[in-house]
Amino acid sequence: MGQGPLAGVRVVELVGIGPGPFCAMMLADLGADVIRVDRAAAVRPENHGTPSPDVLARGRRSIGVDLKHGDGVETVLRLVEQADGLIEGFRPGVTERLGLGPDACLARNPRLVYGRMTGFGQDGPMSQMAGHDINYIAISGMLHAIGRAGERPVPPLNLVGDFGGGGLLLALGIVSAILEARTSGQGQVVDAAMIEGAALLGTMMFGMLPSGAWTDERGVNLLDTGMPYYDTYETADGRYVSLGSLEPQFYAELLQRLGVADDPGFPQRDVDNDALRERLTTIFASKTRDEWDTILGGSDACYAPVLSMREAPEHEHMVARKAFTEVAGIVQPAPAPRFSRTPGAVSRPPEWPGSSTDAALGEWGFSAEQVAALRAAGAVR
Repeated sequence: MGQGPLAGVRVVELVGIGPGPFCAMMLADLGADVIRVDRAAAVRPENHGTPSPDVLARGRRSIGVDLKHGDGVETVLRLVEQADGLIEGFRPGVTERLGLGPDACLARNPRLVYGRMTGFGQDGPMSQMAGHDINYIAISGMLHAIGRAGERPVPPLNLVGDFGGGGLLLALGIVSAILEARTSGQGQVVDAAMIEGAALLGTMMFGMLPSGAWTDERGVNLLDTGMPYYDTYETADGRYVSLGSLEPQFYAELLQRLGVADDPGFPQRDVDNDALRERLTTIFASKTRDEWDTILGGSDACYAPVLSMREAPEHEHMVARKAFTEVAGIVQPAPAPRFSRTPGAVSRPPEWPGSSTDAALGEWGFSAEQVAALRAAGAVR
């Protein structure tokens, strides 16, 4: 059991990919006891005893269950009876056909929060379509907005749909519904659709559209590289730095540290942005990234070096904050956010499917004889 703010909360995770496991990882990091229901067919006993490389599986025990076996379904329903929440990320209707849909689960536990993760939502004309993050953020309007002027939209990895608009949104929804259920005594279904989560992340931009403070033209706006003082620049050693000098006082700090504050010929911002971008490009190309770090680092110029994923954990600030941790030999982001009294933690390294079937079922109230019978029947592995 975890020791974070969600200690004592129990969650059943029907394993999917990407955003569902990320949601479950977040809850486990914050102290929830999450039991991960993997497919029995995915169990490889020869891997047990060693950590899985799947970092998104950290913090919870895995059981292998055959969800097409009646006793396997009954096993999950027995877990549901004791759970505060459930996470599933299948296409709409799949868990209903398995006998594990909201009606079946809430009949066994009326206080259950049933969390559903999909790309297009539980209903609507596209609800049964296959898709991935790039498709979900495309239909939300967000992908169109990301990229440089005159170029194709650039997928921002799968951060906006899967993890921000999906996993984080579902985690918030589940925690909120569990909090409400403790008052009302009634559970409910949480429908987290990545198309809506991605759009929600763009609320500020949608709000700026009517006034003209934001346009539908890509790469010409305040925060999409349209402004030369909010952009990245290549340095002399082929690396990059980032600028976010939006406010006048921060921009003034930038000019002072670049040594051009008193240069009457330096292009004015928002008057001649093309010339300003060209000048900044030349300036930053004149020194290495480390040299710029010495000049601009620690200032109010809104500057930071662009670090690679291998460099980020070694940055002095990230080290001081303990922003990364090492689990089973893999450096990875540490649990967040921070809590002053009930900090989260990675309670265990990621497990291979089915590694804790016997132990986890035992902790959730199954006797050794019942587990043995389920194994003999092929319902669990």
